Amino acid sequence: MATTRNATTHWEGTLFEGAGKVTLDSSGVGTFDVSWPSRAEEANGKTSPEELIAAAHSSCFSMALSNGLAKAGTPATSLDTSAAVDFVPGTGITEIRLTVKGVVEGMSNDDFVAAATAAKEGCPVSQALSAVTIKLEASLA
Repeated sequence: MATTRNATTHWEGTLFEGAGKVTLDSSGVGTFDVSWPSRAEEANGKTSPEELIAAAHSSCFSMALSNGLAKAGTPATSLDTSAAVDFVPGTGITEIRLTVKGVVEGMSNDDFVAAATAAKEGCPVSQALSAVTIKLEASLA
């Protein structure tokens, strides 16, 4: 079954002096402030498109890796994934770095890295972001 998730942003003012609020409509979990300075300089308690992409990517990758490990008969006890999304004003998003540490009983580090690499390739968010270099660092905890 296909699903659609929605978010909306209300923006006022120019790019550099204005600000907005992004609302996660589907989940209803909140409304978050956004601004150009919080995107291109310091966050100062506001989010950015890149932080939201990092959240989407780290969670999607974790789901893909968890599923792949379970299908291989080596379910993970835990996975801790971070995503770092680099943004260069005037250029755009230049790189994404995924880092995952896993606890998986009975699996070698090499097999874990192979499973993580497959998850990176199969993750729908990775596929959607394929125009950007995506690097992966994977290891067992």
